[in-house]
Amino acid sequence: MNFELILVSLTLVSGLIAGVEVLYRRVSSVDASAPPSDNIAVEYSRSFFPVLLLVVVVRSFLYEPFRIPSGSMIPTLLVGDFIFVNKYTYGLRLPVLHTKVLDANDPERGDVMVFRLPSDPGVNYIKRVVGLPGDTVEYRNRRLVINGEAVQMDSLRGEEQALRSYGQVAMEQLGDTRHPVRIDLRRPSREGRYVVPAGHYFMMGDNRDNSADSRFPSVGFVPEKNIVGKAVRIWMSWDFTNAPQWGRIGNAVN
Repeated sequence: MNFELILVSLTLVSGLIAGVEVLYRRVSSVDASAPPSDNIAVEYSRSFFPVLLLVVVVRSFLYEPFRIPSGSMIPTLLVGDFIFVNKYTYGLRLPVLHTKVLDANDPERGDVMVFRLPSDPGVNYIKRVVGLPGDTVEYRNRRLVINGEAVQMDSLRGEEQALRSYGQVAMEQLGDTRHPVRIDLRRPSREGRYVVPAGHYFMMGDNRDNSADSRFPSVGFVPEKNIVGKAVRIWMSWDFTNAPQWGRIGNAVN
């Protein structure tokens, strides 16, 4: 089900009905003090159009809520996290058509980004930007090498040991972003060398050995036109099998 298409369609239909009713009253010289039409379609359209329009504008051009359905971004994002995605950081796009109408910033290495799956644009994925257009990305022995330089990775100690409940965790430095990654030595590591084409991005999950990302043909390189937005903040964390994790609410996504 394409929720975005349904929402935009309802907004257009309700706006059209409400607008036709206003135009009819003006053309027919109906007394402004006369009660509005009691037609149920007109009544509902008049009531819901402003609300629907506001939702479309906020969701399409400002912030859109998403729920994390899988563990591919553990420990940064957990199953059941509800996040806000900034829709204007990388430029404004029209809803449904996804045509960019205003340029802004380009994605930076280390950003957590939502994108439409190239093989199935109706499906949204969330991963971290690892490779920029033109980069050469290598993943060997569970370590990243970008353009010939090894990415810094440090073991966790002290108070950060709590994160080990998600497996072996280390801190990785991608650009200006320092973030945790999970390594599972019990699973085989998907390794390789990848040259990022122009206008595309190489995406990886922080749960490195449990993530379907750009290392796999089913995902591959992500074209710029498939970008949805940048994940910025957790507004709820609840997987419906456990109590809400209040301590995660309001946390920035880094």
